[in-house]
Amino acid sequence: MRVFPLVSKSSSPCLNYLRRLLYGATGYAGKLIAESAKNNGLELILAGRNQSSLAAVANELSLDFRVFGLDNSQAIARSLEDIIAIINCSGPFSKTSKPLVDACLQTKTHYLDIAGEVPEFQALQARDTEAKSAGIMLLPGVGFGVVPTDCVAAYLKQKLAIATRLILIYETVGGVSQGTANTVLPTLHHIGVVREAGKLISSRPASKRRKVDFGYGPVTAVTNPWRADIITAFQTTGIPNIEVYTVFPNPVGFLMESSQYLGWLFNSSLFQSALASLIKTLPTGPTAAERAKGQVRVIGIAEDETGQQVSAKLLGPEAYDFTALAAVAVVKRVIKGEVKVGFQTPASVYGADFVLEIPGVIGFD
Repeated sequence: MRVFPLVSKSSSPCLNYLRRLLYGATGYAGKLIAESAKNNGLELILAGRNQSSLAAVANELSLDFRVFGLDNSQAIARSLEDIIAIINCSGPFSKTSKPLVDACLQTKTHYLDIAGEVPEFQALQARDTEAKSAGIMLLPGVGFGVVPTDCVAAYLKQKLAIATRLILIYETVGGVSQGTANTVLPTLHHIGVVREAGKLISSRPASKRRKVDFGYGPVTAVTNPWRADIITAFQTTGIPNIEVYTVFPNPVGFLMESSQYLGWLFNSSLFQSALASLIKTLPTGPTAAERAKGQVRVIGIAEDETGQQVSAKLLGPEAYDFTALAAVAVVKRVIKGEVKVGFQTPASVYGADFVLEIPGVIGFD
């Protein structure tokens, strides 16, 4: 049984006084999380930099809002003085997390976000000591990246304590938001990492291919060296060798595999400008009907030095719905005082079974 000290800024036991704030509420994922929270009886204070857009969302959901940008540290700190936890939904997280975490350290506010890539997690991991000194939790990846895969990793570690190798494979079925496209597509040529003997080793995208069957027929997955599980799965399990594979749409997989030869093209301003223009023509994100048809699929395989293997499979709701439901579940835990100070992962705080609390999730066997 986990024992969590109650960390509160209020002397009142009423959870309504434990204010929580969502930054980036006008974005696709941010609005979904705000709606999901409201539907689950959890009111969030909405925040962002655009007053008119923010007011429209807040009015639609009958929620309070606060307007502040991230270029004024004093304004951020003032806005977080009475906040027990903030969930950052404003990307790119490589730019937005630092000013928000700076303020959280000052105001003793727990920091959550929905990031999902290695550099974003490394930046927060480097602030572990600061967070512990301030008595706050830094918990990135409270959405689809990385709740399901982190919990699968923790489950496999329980099944095979002496595992030395971990393979995580996932597929998302459904649409893509502009924000996700802006994060992934312009950087398909960037070098990432794998985990070997406990260390991060440079790895190019799609350097390996693997056939996998989630129960719907065989598909091809390729190594995804940017996925934050390279950080979180090691933090959660201590397994020294970790690879992450993703089933991408064929055009994306082709570009990843070709990126070692096309780096010059990706780096050209003309290509990046054309790509940015193309992304702007995409829908803001999948519709509710499209999300209802979607699904996330995860397979994990752990192996020890003798070759003994254990595996687990997990199915869940569409990725953006998954993110909203998981984020709300984490916020509810935080306002109950279920926190661990310092840099954490979802499974290191809430255990492998946390993912099974999310509506629509089926796993592990």
